[in-house]
Amino acid sequence: MSRPLAIVAGAGAGLGQALLHSFDQSGYNAYGLNRSLPKGAGPNTLRVDLTDAPQTEQQILDLIAAHGAPQLVVHNAAKLVISEFENTSNAEFEETWRSMVISAVNLARTVLPSMAAAGGGTFIVSGATASLRGGKNFAAFATAKAGLRALTQSLAREYGPKGVHVAHVILDGIVDTQASRALVAMDPSRMMAPDDIAQTYLALAAQPVSTWTHELDIRPMGEAF
Repeated sequence: MSRPLAIVAGAGAGLGQALLHSFDQSGYNAYGLNRSLPKGAGPNTLRVDLTDAPQTEQQILDLIAAHGAPQLVVHNAAKLVISEFENTSNAEFEETWRSMVISAVNLARTVLPSMAAAGGGTFIVSGATASLRGGKNFAAFATAKAGLRALTQSLAREYGPKGVHVAHVILDGIVDTQASRALVAMDPSRMMAPDDIAQTYLALAAQPVSTWTHELDIRPMGEAF
């Protein structure tokens, strides 16, 4: 029996590549989509601008033609802008929204119909603390993450009855990546390990249809909330 297809949209260094590795080790035929190829990425990471609808659709249709409808899809694309409101341009607001919301629209529009037609699967969206509340200097990021959460809620209600489990995961903490360590002076033991997040996503994908989780918030031990 062939390995089921898994797609990670937003497969950059850090969490995206960790998801790919964990899904591959768990029996999936895992492919990553990313605007640029991160250092050390394997042949299963494909260069795609997820904000470009025709480009995204063609790449995903090629994967489906080769491997069948995906069983697991993760939207993990993000763009972090930290800036005082008065110094945040409209262009930065629009770029942040396109990177997170329109990329999810392009992804969902292509994969969800095929997943529903094939009988189901799991579609997971990576959220953040900003999905629930905006923070100082995070206006662009928070408004995009909140929009992404609302989009996920709508998709869950539309595609759940068609057999597709749509879930939103709030990552309430700092993910332990090289970029995070360069940006934040924090003991890595207080960050979220990408491999552990991947195991949470795999657990969501394994849930029986009678007990689907729609939204899950996870945080490292000791994180204030």
